[in-house]
Amino acid sequence: MLKHNLKFAVLLASTAMVLGCHGAVKTALDNPQKVTGLKTPESVVQAKDGRIYISEINEFGKDGDGQITVLDRKGRTAVFATGLDDPKGLAIIGQYLYAADKNKIIRIGPDGKTSVFAASAAFPSPPIFLNDLEADPQGNLYVSDSGDILGKGGGGAIYKINAKGQVTLLINDKQDARITGPNGLLADDTGNVLLEVDFASGILYSLNTQTRKLTDIAEGFGGGDGLVHHSNGTMYVSDWKNGKVFSVNTKGDVAVVRSGYQAAADIAITKDEAYLLVPDMKAGELDFIPLK
Repeated sequence: MLKHNLKFAVLLASTAMVLGCHGAVKTALDNPQKVTGLKTPESVVQAKDGRIYISEINEFGKDGDGQITVLDRKGRTAVFATGLDDPKGLAIIGQYLYAADKNKIIRIGPDGKTSVFAASAAFPSPPIFLNDLEADPQGNLYVSDSGDILGKGGGGAIYKINAKGQVTLLINDKQDARITGPNGLLADDTGNVLLEVDFASGILYSLNTQTRKLTDIAEGFGGGDGLVHHSNGTMYVSDWKNGKVFSVNTKGDVAVVRSGYQAAADIAITKDEAYLLVPDMKAGELDFIPLK
């Protein structure tokens, strides 16, 4: 599975101090239980106040039936925002929740009201399938366009969006043929390193955002989807196609953490790093994997 084992270990060791260091925050969940009855859940993220937000696509391709559900620390769910199209990746910057919604980026305020942060026309090329969303401490967003992954392929790209909603291309399949179906993203605290797992190839890459150099790090992740990092250096990768979640430690050792999902989508880690959050898209569930 692993390629460039030493290179992978060095990369994780160098980024361990700047990725995923959450500190002491009061986000502990009260006896978390699997959430069922969700409408095609794709992504999940936890806010500093402990609440968990889940994007629900509902019916693919049907505009307006997508929504964001919020789960409080006692396990109670409520609809937070409605009227979205096919919401996928989620990210939080300050008081705002951002969602990759089909071919645009939506910003959602604390009151659940939505607005378009980056419209389709703001992208250098018309986006096809905006997927994962990642934020860095500087207030930038990174979004993957998985391209025509439901058809013949092609059109994959990764974009950077600044705090003003201005979109710039980082890399696409025309510049590097390895960008076949970019999905899960993970940025370090400097914004100079962006990790990406490809849905089409199952390969994990490291992208230097300054030089645009793409380096293949590991392979064998099937339909690579979610990508998160623990402060101890361990990374977790979800495989949508095969319903698995993998761990990758700083030595480059890969292990299956849990299997048996119908479609393990865009995973997240709780702020206290006690649980891995796994949306099972086809099952309509949110699962909790204990990490401590």
